[in-house]
Amino acid sequence: MAPAADREGYWGPTTSTLDWCEENYSVTWYIAEFLVGMGSWCFHMTLKYEMQLLDELPMIYSCCIFVYCMFECFKIKNSVNYHLLFTLVLFSLIVTTVYLKVKEPIFHQVMYGMLVFTLVLRSIYIVTWVYPWLRGLGYTSLGIFLLGFLFWNIDNIFCDSLRDFRKKVPPIIGITTQFHAWWHILTGLGSYLHILFSLYTRTLYLRYRPKVKFLFGIWPVILFEPLRKH
Repeated sequence: MAPAADREGYWGPTTSTLDWCEENYSVTWYIAEFLVGMGSWCFHMTLKYEMQLLDELPMIYSCCIFVYCMFECFKIKNSVNYHLLFTLVLFSLIVTTVYLKVKEPIFHQVMYGMLVFTLVLRSIYIVTWVYPWLRGLGYTSLGIFLLGFLFWNIDNIFCDSLRDFRKKVPPIIGITTQFHAWWHILTGLGSYLHILFSLYTRTLYLRYRPKVKFLFGIWPVILFEPLRKH
C-alpha cells in the first residue's frame, strides 16, 4: 500500500483511507489507478472516500449472498431461511454502520475475511462429505482466489521495491508487476468459479443433472439437462 498519493489529478486531492501501489495518474490525468477490475472502477479512478465505500461495502453484501446460497443449497425448492437471512442482513448493517464511524480499512478486511473463511469451510464440507467429485471445481476456485490474495499482499509489502523496478524496465514488463490488478483478475475469476460451484451443488441436489462445459474450450459454464422424474 502506498503511503500517500503520488500526484494530484482531475479528481483533486485523495480523500480515501486507502491508496494502493499503482502510481497515481501515471496513465491518464482522469484515472488515479488505471489497472483495476471494473467492479471498483469508481474508487480507483477517483480515490475518493465515497467511492471507496462503493467499492468495499458491496464486497460484504455480495459475500453475504454467497453465504446464504451455500448454506441453503440442500433445502427444498422455494424455501426461505428467515433466521439466516435476518442474521446476514443484520451483520451487513452492523459492518456498514461501524465502518462509517471507524473508517479503518483493517476492520473491513477482517469482516470480509470472516465471510470468506465461512464460505471456505462450507465448501470443504460439501466436497468432503456430500459431493466429493466436485473437489476439482471447489479447490480450483479456492486456489485462484488465494493466489490473488497472495499477489495483493506482495503488492502491499513490497510496494516501494515494485515501483523502483518498474522505473528500470520497459512498460510492457512493468505492467505485469501491477499485482493489485492481478488481485482483481484472480479474485474475480475465483469468485466466478465459486458461483459455478454453488450452482452445480444446488442444481445437483434438485436433480437437474448439471454439467460443466467450456465455451471455445476455455471459459467454464454450467449447462442443465431435463429434470429427473421420481
